[in-house]
Amino acid sequence: MSPNYAHEFLKKLEDKNKIVHIITQNVDNLHTKAGSKNVLELHGTAYVVHCLNCDYTIDRHRFQDVLSSLNPQVSIKELYNLRPDGDVELTPEEISGFKVPKCPKCEGNLLIPHIVFFGDNIPKKRVQRVNEFVEQCDSLLVMGSSLFVYSGYRIVLETKSANKSVAVVNIGPTRADDCINFKIEAKFGEILPLLNL
Repeated sequence: MSPNYAHEFLKKLEDKNKIVHIITQNVDNLHTKAGSKNVLELHGTAYVVHCLNCDYTIDRHRFQDVLSSLNPQVSIKELYNLRPDGDVELTPEEISGFKVPKCPKCEGNLLIPHIVFFGDNIPKKRVQRVNEFVEQCDSLLVMGSSLFVYSGYRIVLETKSANKSVAVVNIGPTRADDCINFKIEAKFGEILPLLNL
């Protein structure tokens, strides 16, 4: 996946000091790939794997190489169609013979993508950073989110309780429609070029 026009547009706004922080609910790392510097990935990133027992982390691509070397009989690139969520369909035989690497630091076997799964809590340090961003901001712009996931909606509520403006660019209703200051229902590709920033 590559950054789209919206990611590149936000990078330009950051370069012009029009925005200070980007908080994303996506785990795709596209804001960073677009070159944005001040990105907080609220739900983590699928591009880092970490150990649940210790603080070990590894780049997802390097981890894939480790998996491939331990399991040469399984070649996801050649044999399977990767689903949008990153899953593939494996046979029971492939699953039973699959070798999962241990953490090289603590020898634990709890290496998972560094994302917040549904039902999990966002790490406290990350929530604290969001709170700091809300304190520092003049206003909040929400782009492309229905805000039905509470973690994103909470940022809107926090911003509003600090008497700061909230604008939304989204197609369709959002959970925050009754409390925002301004909303544009349009696709980014249609509206962002008109802003002339």
